[in-house]
Amino acid sequence: MIDDIVFISQITIKSSIGVLLAAIGEIFAERSGILNLGVEGMMLVGALTGAAIGLAGGPPLLALGGGMLAGALLAMLHAFFSITLRADQTLSGLAIAILGGGLSNFLGRPIIGEVGIRLKAFPLPYLSDIPVIGEIFFNQSVLVYLAYLIIPFASYVLFHTRTGLKIRAVGDDAVSADVIGINVTAIRYCCTIFGGILAGLGGCYLSLAYTPGWKENMTAGQGWIAIAMVIFSLWSPYRAVLGALLFGGLTALQFFFQATGIEVIPVYILLMLPYLLTIGVLILVMHLKKGGKDGKSPRCLGVPFHREG
Repeated sequence: MIDDIVFISQITIKSSIGVLLAAIGEIFAERSGILNLGVEGMMLVGALTGAAIGLAGGPPLLALGGGMLAGALLAMLHAFFSITLRADQTLSGLAIAILGGGLSNFLGRPIIGEVGIRLKAFPLPYLSDIPVIGEIFFNQSVLVYLAYLIIPFASYVLFHTRTGLKIRAVGDDAVSADVIGINVTAIRYCCTIFGGILAGLGGCYLSLAYTPGWKENMTAGQGWIAIAMVIFSLWSPYRAVLGALLFGGLTALQFFFQATGIEVIPVYILLMLPYLLTIGVLILVMHLKKGGKDGKSPRCLGVPFHREG
């Protein structure tokens, strides 16, 4: 029984990290007023870049850096259209998602199934020796520990620093923020690019640690789920953790039932559960928003900024 709990919990943690990293990045972008629907494409190019650099013999840090840079470049493209050209953010994001997916599938064909770098579990001294808890939380890859650090850092920056105050001000009322001297364009560019960096890192996690190697569409919609988790979290990094763990938990059940041969629920239903959960979460949150029970979404989300005068 304990072994089963440890197994499910470990897989839950591992399955949640890619979604969580992308969701944290998207929270920053949306807090600044930029809707980025291109997260899926950014995760895919990040995953491909990391896998390709690792396969070429590059060190892990270079592979991670390359994946983050790839995500940042697509995010910069989205920022250029959405902020500088004031294009429709929904259309720009969808175009980035399609571009990232098509580009990664085309360029990644020669390395499908090839494995270069594999980031194995790294037990933390002493902490990993704690019964049950140590095996679950402290016998993971380095990227999991990095996610542990990013969560409180992101929350602290957003809600306890002047930089976070500026980001939230720009997302809530860009015109007033500009009047008091905040550079709206710079804030939005930085937050959008930061979101792309974390999306690329989430993709690297998938291709270097979670399921090492490259295969087409390996994110399997996790970028879209990350966007849904942002809404579920009401734009809070700590609440995003809960959403990511729910996704990871349902994914872990799939592995558990397949590993044990238990067929309580048909496998196809299990495969759909994480996505059904996402749809249910979105319906619930939108219902709360219509009832006026939310009030926490950035008021300028998706609205282009036009400087007066």
